[in-house]
Amino acid sequence: MLRAGVKRLDAVVYTHAHKDHIAGMDDIRAFNFLQRKAMDMYATPEVQDALRREFHYVFTDFKYPGVPEITLHPLENLPFYLNGETILPIEVMHYKLPVLGFRIRDFVYITDANQISEAEIAKIKGCDTLVLNALRREPHISHFTLEEAKVMARRIGARQTYFTHISHQLGTHAEVNLELPQGMALAYDGLVLKFEA
Repeated sequence: MLRAGVKRLDAVVYTHAHKDHIAGMDDIRAFNFLQRKAMDMYATPEVQDALRREFHYVFTDFKYPGVPEITLHPLENLPFYLNGETILPIEVMHYKLPVLGFRIRDFVYITDANQISEAEIAKIKGCDTLVLNALRREPHISHFTLEEAKVMARRIGARQTYFTHISHQLGTHAEVNLELPQGMALAYDGLVLKFEA
């Protein structure tokens, strides 16, 4: 957030409860201070339970001064509205754990997946930009390999696909990008995707 110069954060929408996807809760405090309001957070009941366990001090009746101030909103696999945008959840499987990806206009973000049902693929088709996980080359119990991610990207047919949630086992950015077909590339820290108004 500091490197990208983010000065405003409207809301947080959670994909699932794994620690690497919820650990940034304490960083909300800076936005509470800057924006002088609680942060809206959208999460499934399972993710809300994990947040209450992991960050119990945020949910106590008598809060220590300076803890994150949040407003939790329930999230299901149904469209919802946030700041005038329709957000379409996409349920994927991370081995046996349901994870939500999201579609906003023609942009789709999916992380931590190794299975996507036909019904959920139908929600993704027609998107312009897809972000999809591709952990490594070797098979993994809960993540797409690079080859599996490429196959899924071809099925979806976005104009541009960026692969993310990449392991050090995949290879260097420059090397891997050389072998990817047109319209597919590795994401990288600092990549900026802009919505047209």
